[in-house]
Amino acid sequence: MSAANLDWQSSADQAGAALRPGPDDEGPGRGGPGQDRPLQRPGTNRTDAAVFAELAARRISARAFLPEPLPRADIERALALACRAPSNCNTQPWLIAVACGAARNRLAAAIGAEMRAGRMKPDLPYDARYEGIHRERQFAAAAALYAAAGIARKDKAAREAQFMRNYDFFGAPHVAFFFLPPGFGTREAADLGMCAQTFMLALTAMGHASCPQTALSFHPELVRAEFGLPADCRLLFGISFGRADPSAAVNALQLPRDVAACTLIRED
Repeated sequence: MSAANLDWQSSADQAGAALRPGPDDEGPGRGGPGQDRPLQRPGTNRTDAAVFAELAARRISARAFLPEPLPRADIERALALACRAPSNCNTQPWLIAVACGAARNRLAAAIGAEMRAGRMKPDLPYDARYEGIHRERQFAAAAALYAAAGIARKDKAAREAQFMRNYDFFGAPHVAFFFLPPGFGTREAADLGMCAQTFMLALTAMGHASCPQTALSFHPELVRAEFGLPADCRLLFGISFGRADPSAAVNALQLPRDVAACTLIRED
């Protein structure tokens, strides 16, 4: 690991230390062992439950970003919070590589060139078959996305151009790549997913936006080369992030969730 990476890790550790509860944070309703009532937001009548509900609803997959970079302190804080995600036996089976500035631009150029040449070699097979209701949801989401972007169904060139925006990270100034370290499998990939969701919610809480993209897993060798990572670190997906472009109609798109069809509760 390079000195720059070690410095980054040190900064992230410091950010994490700032998040640890102090002696006044323990006790009922304060996040300690006696947590038995909702936290109250200081100076408001809002509970943590209400705040979290708003955050979960406000998180979107933004597909148009402003170019200005985020403060490094915000990125480090989001990473520190992401690493608070649960994992099997606290193994923390994740490696998050964030590209900014020139590194971001190099990866956008290299990955875009490979995609235009029709070359891809993901670490994990991209062979899911969506059928039934899942295929219906996939098609409905695509139709809504293209409509929001003002792209006609039969405009193949415009649809292809919109897809290729994945590889410029939708204009985001930053991109995080989520790797599964050697020795871990499907169970630990679930831990990595929880880490990623926590990262996105942390960004949302700071007023920023993100977009998770499995499309960014197609060229792991390029990403590993940029960060000097070993070949047995497997890339699962990437998350573009920054500030959402408020003028982009596509960022107003909110897709429905079929909670009743996806959840079960049994009481007897």
